Amino acid sequence: MSTLALLVAVLLGLAFVLVPGTLAYLAYRHPAARAPIGVGLAAVAAMAAIVVPIAVR
Repeated sequence: MSTLALLVAVLLGLAFVLVPGTLAYLAYRHPAARAPIGVGLAAVAAMAAIVVPIAVR
């Protein structure tokens, strides 16, 4: 595996942890808006819906 592919994989892994975590934390800080677990899962699902078709191609 090339260095570029490893870098992309690491950055995607980091994004898949940080983005939903941040959104879930924001939902946790404002509990009247939504449940944090739902926000986190929705973020992961949205990111997967974007990344998977590109990766399969």
